[in-house]
Amino acid sequence: MPIGILAVGSYVPPTVVDNHQISRWTGKPADWVTERTGVLERRYADPGTTTSDLAAPAVREVLDHLDDRQRQRLAALIVATSTPDVPQPATAAILQHKLGLQGLAAFDVNAVCSGFLYGLAVAEGMLATRRHGSYAILAGADMFSTLMDRSDRRTVSLFGDGAGAVLLGEVPDGYGIQAVRLVANGELHHYVGVEAGGTRTPLDERARTAGEHLFRMDGRAVRDYALSILDKLTGEVLQECGLRLEDIGRFVFHQANTRLIETFAGRAGLDPAKVAFTAPRLGNTVAASIPLTLRAAQEERPFERGERVLLAAVGGGMTAGAAVLTWY
Repeated sequence: MPIGILAVGSYVPPTVVDNHQISRWTGKPADWVTERTGVLERRYADPGTTTSDLAAPAVREVLDHLDDRQRQRLAALIVATSTPDVPQPATAAILQHKLGLQGLAAFDVNAVCSGFLYGLAVAEGMLATRRHGSYAILAGADMFSTLMDRSDRRTVSLFGDGAGAVLLGEVPDGYGIQAVRLVANGELHHYVGVEAGGTRTPLDERARTAGEHLFRMDGRAVRDYALSILDKLTGEVLQECGLRLEDIGRFVFHQANTRLIETFAGRAGLDPAKVAFTAPRLGNTVAASIPLTLRAAQEERPFERGERVLLAAVGGGMTAGAAVLTWY
């Protein structure tokens, strides 16, 4: 039987950072931020919060859809993140402990903003073998507020914190995940990243003074790559399913920024009513972006059984992914 999404959960921290605050940090007018990015506000976690703290309420929300017997058939807890609680162990293991989910596999996936779709492919593969269990939980969670250079208008205007989660399990034939396409172009890895903190550049006093512990991005290069690869991957997953753009009921894109999504949707000729947005009020929530947007779309207008949904993302690496599923 195919694998589909059975439930969606989400969580964002309460502190709102609006464009007037971004203006105070960067010296750029609030109207400039709004016009260039289409992001009006984003959420920041309180000091002392960890990524697993953000993920926990989102995962609990989907766990509520399982009874005790079904919980015993959980195969895995997968966390897509590029801002882990600690370098090791996996944030998923820490989250597993916080949730009291003993015994099941727990591990992280890091493909930055594409991490949720990479995790989706991994979870589907695990469940399809029927060797591990009947259900899996996939969470996307990131806290980029901890990596921001607040004087860098190119990045601090875009990113926010949040978490989303989905429960995956078997669905009847004709529903569920129909196609997934993942790619990476590692020769472009320098477009985005955090220089210090790994084996190449230790996170020492020199690195901190130089700001190498903070996130950097070549925004123009990322935009050009995103527009190109999204067009390619959406075409490939649709072709694999024998579908056309007009057959898709809802498009849930990674919320890199509002203007980029609007540009891609316009070039592709997508019906604006079918494109879900969370970037205006949440910004770019990285690996949390797709599940948060999926949940927002569901709340705005519940998915109908049989509705086709296309998911797509672009992330650091450079990585990208797209998937088509039929809602059950």
